[in-house]
Amino acid sequence: MKLPFRAGIAAATLTALATVAVVAQPVPDISQARSYPQTSAEKTMTIVDLISMPSKSGATLSPDGRYILYTAGTPDWERNRIINNIWRMNADGTNPVQMTHGPEGEGGARWSPDGKWFAFLAQRANAEGSQIYIMPIDGGEARALTRHETSPRQFFWSQDGGSIDFTAPEPKTAEEKAREKAQDDVIDFENDWKASHLWRASVPDGFTQQLTQGDFHVGGARLSRDGTRIVLNRVADPLLDSTPAGELYVMSSAGGEMTRVTRNNIGEGGAELSPDNSQILFTAQADAELEYPYNSKLFVVPVSGGTPRLLTNVPYSVGSATWSKDGQAIYFSAGMGVHTQLMRIDVATGEITQLTSGLHGASAEYVPERDEFLLSISTPHNPGELYRMPAAGGQPQRVTRWHEAFADEFKLPRTEPTTWKGEDGVEIEGILYYPLDYRPGERYPLVIQTHGGPHAADQMRFPGGIYAYVPVLTAMGYAVLQPNYRGSTGYGDDFMRDMVGGYFRNAHKDVLAGADHLVALGLADPDRLATMGWSAGGHMTNMLIGYTDRFKAASSGAGASNWISMYAQSDVRTYRTPWFGGTPWEKNPPIDVYWDHSPLKYVSNVTTPTLFLFGENDVRVPPQQGIEIFR
Repeated sequence: MKLPFRAGIAAATLTALATVAVVAQPVPDISQARSYPQTSAEKTMTIVDLISMPSKSGATLSPDGRYILYTAGTPDWERNRIINNIWRMNADGTNPVQMTHGPEGEGGARWSPDGKWFAFLAQRANAEGSQIYIMPIDGGEARALTRHETSPRQFFWSQDGGSIDFTAPEPKTAEEKAREKAQDDVIDFENDWKASHLWRASVPDGFTQQLTQGDFHVGGARLSRDGTRIVLNRVADPLLDSTPAGELYVMSSAGGEMTRVTRNNIGEGGAELSPDNSQILFTAQADAELEYPYNSKLFVVPVSGGTPRLLTNVPYSVGSATWSKDGQAIYFSAGMGVHTQLMRIDVATGEITQLTSGLHGASAEYVPERDEFLLSISTPHNPGELYRMPAAGGQPQRVTRWHEAFADEFKLPRTEPTTWKGEDGVEIEGILYYPLDYRPGERYPLVIQTHGGPHAADQMRFPGGIYAYVPVLTAMGYAVLQPNYRGSTGYGDDFMRDMVGGYFRNAHKDVLAGADHLVALGLADPDRLATMGWSAGGHMTNMLIGYTDRFKAASSGAGASNWISMYAQSDVRTYRTPWFGGTPWEKNPPIDVYWDHSPLKYVSNVTTPTLFLFGENDVRVPPQQGIEIFR
């Protein structure tokens, strides 16, 4: 079986693909469609309809396979927020029951090992922060397990269900409390943080003890399958720019000394001990030499330490990953351009088997006790449904029909992948949403939406949310194009690394070429083009309005305008150093590269009316970036 890559994919990608042996076997296709025709409903979607749509997330299957817990969100219009509550249903999707009703909402449900209880995070009784609560699966009153001075974050049950470990920031010291009482509010910039450590709360009395302490921050922790060890990600501080300096450590679940496993300069994500506790898997945006940035890849490293071994030398981007029940394989999600699939790789041979197929977005929870997956699948016409599938593969069995009537209620646009050539001939892929009631030969206004990241990709999933609202735009008569421009993931490392050495070498030209493509097809009106995006999509918008005068309107959300000032203003620099070949303040700095790729350099060319949107307290892309280009 060939992996479903695009026919015109770059030669470098084909070379990478040739290094992988792919098992030939039938692959279940959950969504058979290669495109999605317009639905036949009469009602068109408004922004109120989109926000009012109940959301479902965080689904988790009980260890005994009887129940599924999930979070359902509904809008509270008076309070201007979404309230999430936890629900339970039978594993076949029947008999949904709301388990929690907190006015502030709940989330993060986790099963006890015996499936008789679940724990969750919630804020209750006007408390300043959240705490861990536990509840019997048969219902009843939720009981506060913790009364910690600071809010617990990540947490997991012990193997015997007798305790729950959690990470939480250290409490304020007596000196800090005294300063606060005296209204001494002077802040030591970027030193006003509290390190998170690992704590343990006994069930059911909630007695809490601290498991880790020291001059470091616990960025994440995970219990081994047999409950005897914990793998931790340790870093000097919680600042985002320190992430690459974090390393993996292992400790006994009883507490005590830690053993360092890795020594590198990459950020390890999703670390998990193998079932026999001999190896650790993790994902990282690195290559075999542990250089950054690359498409996210899968690595394993011995618990005793040593050089991590690259497992996935493939063109696509690896998402979440987990060990199989026997430890002989690893299951992982693969971002393959405009769609995501579930894969299995044999750890010894590197042989990869594709377990799902279809034009969709997908995520999966693996339940080792049952050796099966709970899949969540979203398509352009369905915000998401659950399926169960044996780990060995086979036809997924549909569990929910939450949104089955959705396409019958609303008129949704025809949606399909589309490709075009960049200025230099490289093939670019994107998603095209047609205006409702599209008539061939008629030209329509076009909105180009560029994704954030930039190391990410738009996919064939339901395009809702406040950043996209595609069904609303198409109902207003717009065509919408979401281009996966150079720098996007899932198209090979050369494609993604086009930004290394200069951010706007081809990315903005790829977007404009997409507009030209739709104009040439007779679909887009060249005199009615608009562009918009958030974060990296905002950077892109800022560059496009200075590069061309073809856009009649633009909306830039959290967009950088001056890479030189942005380098110091933002809370993260790690990602930007390789883009521009160094820092702005090193000896003989590459200032020309920073400035040549800054939208502000071209601001005298701008004639497009543009709306600049920012979060007042955004530390990632501070509002000063918008003020600069607005001035």
